[in-house]
Amino acid sequence: MSALSPRLAAIVEALPLRPDSRVLEIGCGPGAAARAVAHRLTTGHILAIDRSATAIAQAGAASAEEIGSGRMRVRQVAAEEFVLRADEEPYDLVFAVRVGALDGRHPEAGQLVLRRVAEATRAGARLFVDGGDPLRELVIPRHPNG
Repeated sequence: MSALSPRLAAIVEALPLRPDSRVLEIGCGPGAAARAVAHRLTTGHILAIDRSATAIAQAGAASAEEIGSGRMRVRQVAAEEFVLRADEEPYDLVFAVRVGALDGRHPEAGQLVLRRVAEATRAGARLFVDGGDPLRELVIPRHPNG
């Protein structure tokens, strides 16, 4: 397994992970951060998504151990189109590194992604993106009447 870059290591270290966290990574690329998160989970789980088929193929190939353990899955899907599958529980922690829809580069897509995140997370879930020191937290929009 390749070593995590210092930047990604700092991001993973800054996440408020618990051993039972249900984590969603948006824009996982080749999966390095997702693997590092999976190693910190015991009964928890990480789903790593990316719109790129190449990235998902790389992440899947490099993550056989983590996927085999049941602590990690990968899925090719754009964040704007992400929805929970019928057999999936909502997530309680979401993070994204260098995702234009969430770092301010594509604000319209960002609004849609935030709605998708809101639909796929439980109340009290937290969303982190890069650009802080090393992370900043975004508010997940919640509507009082569902």
